[in-house]
Amino acid sequence: MQITVTLNNEKRTFEVQPHERLLRVLRRYGCYSVKFGDEHGLTGADTVLLDGVPVNSGNLLAMQADGHVILTLEGIGTSRNLHQLQEAFIETGAIQSGYNTPAQILCAYALLQQNPNPTEAEVREALSGVLDRETGYVKPVQAILRAAAVLRGEDVPPYEPLQRAIPAPPELFGSPFDDSWFGGGDGGGDVQTRTKAAIIVSPPEVEALKTVGKSEPKVDAVKLAAGKPVYTDDIELPGMLHAALLTSPHAHARIKHIDTRAAKALPGVHAVLTYQDVPRVYYASGGQTYPNPKPYDQVSLDNKVRHVGDRVAVVAAETPEIAREALKLIEVEYEVLPAVFDPLEAMADGAPIIHDDPNVDGIYDATHNIVHRIHADVGDPDAQWAQAARIFEGEYKVHQVQQASIEPHVTVTWWDEDDRMTIRTSTQVPFHVRRMVAPLIGLPVKKIRVIKPRIGGGFGGKQEMLIEDLCAHLTIATGRPVRFEYTREQEFTSARSRHPQILRFKTGVNADGRIVAAELHIIANTGAYGTHGLTVQMVSGFRGLSTYNAPYSKFTCDVVYTNIPTPGAYRGYGAPQALFALEVHIEEIAVALGLDVVEFKRRNAIKQGDPLVMAVALGEGREGMPQVVTTCALPECIDIGTRAMNWYKKRGIERTVPGKPHLKQGIGMALAMHGTGIAGLDMGAASIKMNDDGSFNLLFGATDLGTGADTVLAQIAAETLGVPLNDIIVYASDTDFTPFDTGAYASSTTYISGGAVLKASEEVRAQILDHVAKHMLNCSPDDLELEDRKVVHRDGRSVTMEQVGLHSLHQADQKQIMATASHMSELSPPPFAAQFAEVTVDTQTGQVTVDRLLMAVDCGIAINPITAAGQVEGGMVQALGYAHCEEMVYDEDGKSLANDFAHYHIYRATEMPQLEVIFVETYEPSGPYGAKAVAEIPKDGVAPAVSSAIYDAIGVHLREIPFTPEKVWRSIYQ
Repeated sequence: MQITVTLNNEKRTFEVQPHERLLRVLRRYGCYSVKFGDEHGLTGADTVLLDGVPVNSGNLLAMQADGHVILTLEGIGTSRNLHQLQEAFIETGAIQSGYNTPAQILCAYALLQQNPNPTEAEVREALSGVLDRETGYVKPVQAILRAAAVLRGEDVPPYEPLQRAIPAPPELFGSPFDDSWFGGGDGGGDVQTRTKAAIIVSPPEVEALKTVGKSEPKVDAVKLAAGKPVYTDDIELPGMLHAALLTSPHAHARIKHIDTRAAKALPGVHAVLTYQDVPRVYYASGGQTYPNPKPYDQVSLDNKVRHVGDRVAVVAAETPEIAREALKLIEVEYEVLPAVFDPLEAMADGAPIIHDDPNVDGIYDATHNIVHRIHADVGDPDAQWAQAARIFEGEYKVHQVQQASIEPHVTVTWWDEDDRMTIRTSTQVPFHVRRMVAPLIGLPVKKIRVIKPRIGGGFGGKQEMLIEDLCAHLTIATGRPVRFEYTREQEFTSARSRHPQILRFKTGVNADGRIVAAELHIIANTGAYGTHGLTVQMVSGFRGLSTYNAPYSKFTCDVVYTNIPTPGAYRGYGAPQALFALEVHIEEIAVALGLDVVEFKRRNAIKQGDPLVMAVALGEGREGMPQVVTTCALPECIDIGTRAMNWYKKRGIERTVPGKPHLKQGIGMALAMHGTGIAGLDMGAASIKMNDDGSFNLLFGATDLGTGADTVLAQIAAETLGVPLNDIIVYASDTDFTPFDTGAYASSTTYISGGAVLKASEEVRAQILDHVAKHMLNCSPDDLELEDRKVVHRDGRSVTMEQVGLHSLHQADQKQIMATASHMSELSPPPFAAQFAEVTVDTQTGQVTVDRLLMAVDCGIAINPITAAGQVEGGMVQALGYAHCEEMVYDEDGKSLANDFAHYHIYRATEMPQLEVIFVETYEPSGPYGAKAVAEIPKDGVAPAVSSAIYDAIGVHLREIPFTPEKVWRSIYQ
């Protein structure tokens, strides 16, 4: 049938099927800005304007749009003619991955058409139907308010994204300082907005540079703001088939018989694959460095399923609808086995054995479902425990949560013209995927190319070789391109998540209030498979025993199989679990000793010059490297944060909402320390070449998840080469054309990949100086500098970069000025932070409302402060969901009760606390231009800070997250 619509101001007639959704039709006809986030429109990524009103195109049949006016982002502005909203999103740093940016801009456009002068509350209400997993909504709100002012014709000054205190007030790093630097000391009392600008505080010795340290617009911002087809699914290939996955309805079962004949006979079906059709090659799916940590307990398709949502069969068909229909025709006879979901029960004698395949390599004790048993200790236990005047013990529990990227896992595979397998996939680890998929599909690495386009959010969930093998198997079986995308339900049942843990601390404190000994035992639930099971828990142990760095420290851990969907890598990677338990435990000790919690933590926290006692014992899956803290502004973070929050005028003082004595208010804090890459393991490489016009092509394998990594790496190159950022052309993450990189995880990109970019840039810089000195200015290279697109002699003579490019390629001693460099570091300098929270607790219902979050963070030098601030803001909100409202729950049979965003709650724009970020800079000598990591530390301190604030409000320490109303109410009254 045909429909006629006015699409982006042009009358169009489309051929549609009666069952087709408007989303699919719009994308088929080139409106790639409209995104799939879920089947029910709950993410809002599929938003379009229908007759000026935001609607979910995935919920509308295409024929319902007949005769209507449709507007997508393509109709608002283009990359060459941006609308003021698009410009504002770029200027304010409101775009991270950009996957839901088109939907946000459309909602804002609709608002401003009706209300050109909206309040912040009205902007947030307009955005409330679009979930944002990345920004914390701070910068999108700023962008919309700014664009509204521009559209009203106001004289809007240049955008200043950050309040800078550079150099710092002279007294900052010495005696107390003026609170006015932080907007007044009264906290949220007179604050009129939840979109506070970040603040940077730097020591006087930090040098102001041209590009580094500046809030440059992201190098990919224009194409993302314009909604260009840059994501994995934004591609149409001739003859492309669509895949669908049949998953297990049982938590534990054997497949006794499987019949695919009816599915194969369905017209339009081209392949149906089961365990009978693919080789049985054992592997671990975690995207980690070679050799992958054991156990190798997975195969592409198995005759046993170990959780609801486990793989059973995969189909390729002409349309998604035919593929889904084929799944219904596959007949499977299961032998249902007893299942176990609790790790303590799974370890008991007689528990169901989840992995009984004798060929699986690397399981510690399969009969008791123990995947790994970890033991590490440092120091003299007898001597240190003997010093303890008091010994404190506590048990803490953390739960399972999902990364919930708005872009689901999606892969497209095809044979290229040279019969090589091309895998276009939304992954954080393209080079690991290439290496890991090769044996599964029976191809050598040289016959595989992996391309990582833009990613619509990853957060560790895409540090996994998750669906690439099945998609490639289908291309091999059919000879056709195949597209495979998870449903939103499969993201919850068949993807990865954060490990649940039971953590038991034992800590000794001497008579002077010093921590002298600490032990941590963890029972970790790794679900059905052991991917990341070893390394996440080792990180938990390391982080849990490093902030306070007791001279005797001991870590033990049992990593246990159960029949829940498999956890894996999730932003923070073991640290959020450990630091929740640690910080609550340390606060409990301070309270029991009658000591000020801030001073107790400050006194015992690790300091500059201290060795990390567990660094060698707890590497990542192997022995680590010795580490010493070289830079640390944690004391300043604590000092700044307490003043900015007006801590000592609030903590310990009973406060309620005026006129509502049942609404009690509290303030809390926690410390956090993370890592910067994996010492001695992570490696990145980069290549730079000079062009005729003096611009540069920069190639690297690092993957930008929306973090701004492409921009930060380009800034490092631009600073070194003395050119503006727009003279650096970035190419990233293609295993055929870019140098190797381990991938985006462990907060390593700026530090490791940036180190490679810096080395390559310095080599190119040396080649430029050498060429100009020998062939153009007849001088010593030492007399020359690069600045403002020129090579400048100290006597004032200069040549432009364009002249150098042309001369070196065409006129004298012709050669390509270029360099390739690799970087690996045996150091992992920790970033530090002090996290603060303010809450209101309804003592009648147990409901906790988080009113304010502030993080003062030392991430070294922020190469791009606006993208760094976005990382902190978005990270704090993800962490708040972990603490407060997100939870993967199951019924007694292991079926998920939270399969969509109606039942798995993510914070919306209207629900946000006030968010504030203060960067307290140090100059880390081992990092490029002084940088350390920033992406993961925002996940570490929110849960314990909120717990601390709840304690201040109601006098109860909560040892288990999330802080649901029922848990809080019971803690008050039971």
